Amino acid sequence: MDILPHEKQIYEYLKTIEHLKKQSQDTPIFHKEIGKLEEKLEMLKKKVYAELTPWQRVMICRHSSRPHTVDYIKNLCSSFHELNGDRKFGNDQAIIGGLAQIGEMKCVLIGQEKGNDTESRIHHNFGMLNPEGFRKAMRLMKLAEKFKLPVVSLLDTPGANPRLEAEERGQGWAIAENLRDMARLETPIIVVVIGEGCSGGALGMGVGDVVGMLEHSYYSVISPEGCASILWKDSTKSVDAASALKLNAENLLDMKIVDVIINEPLGGAHHDPKQACENVQKFILEQWNILKNVPIEILLEQRYFKFRSIGHYKDKGPQGP
Repeated sequence: MDILPHEKQIYEYLKTIEHLKKQSQDTPIFHKEIGKLEEKLEMLKKKVYAELTPWQRVMICRHSSRPHTVDYIKNLCSSFHELNGDRKFGNDQAIIGGLAQIGEMKCVLIGQEKGNDTESRIHHNFGMLNPEGFRKAMRLMKLAEKFKLPVVSLLDTPGANPRLEAEERGQGWAIAENLRDMARLETPIIVVVIGEGCSGGALGMGVGDVVGMLEHSYYSVISPEGCASILWKDSTKSVDAASALKLNAENLLDMKIVDVIINEPLGGAHHDPKQACENVQKFILEQWNILKNVPIEILLEQRYFKFRSIGHYKDKGPQGP
């Protein structure tokens, strides 16, 4: 497992405890000392994870062992039938989607997939969608609307593909069409930010009736590194950018950009992926039980005003000469 900088002291404690346990297999000499160390370890964990900085939480969000869309599909769905292609250009591997069943809920599930090793990351283009990926997502959402199924959208992307070929195929237009069509989609939409929710790549699949966000995920108009390189011409100032962007879950909940913070296991979802998946499943089913009883006309009206009301500003009034 990759050890994050803020977790080094925790893992030193763990190594010491494991060493003492091996030494004391046949003798109780170290039992008392082990007990004291385990108590100190729990106190240390609580202290470290209670004082995480915005940048440290971004690092948790990007941890290589953090569960991705494929992991949620495996753990959430009792059945999943993948559907491919946008029927115009091709199949974008940065997005996985299809017909699914989560508990008693039948739905269309779509999710952005980054991959978890070099080969799979290249295969999934690091979760950076091309225009055909956004069109694929909308094709599946239209299918959900046709058969009166809810949509579950999992967000985990560093942004839409910025390369020239994506722009040539209409990247901006594809994202804009998704924003418009998701606002109009006549079926409930549940959005969950499970990792990175960055820029238009996330928002192009992020218009929903309810937006949930895992505790250590982030949702922002730009990555901290991108922000730092623009504002300070120095990408190493990403730590400062992460604080300035207010991209963590509690900031976004306060600004009413997300509706619910979904708890993660202590230290992040990578410490207990199964528990993280169970928390996400509970959130999805709870929201579905609420949304399925709302008339579609009211649902669309609420969705429209939810996104139209995002953004705060102060009017300073008339300016002097």
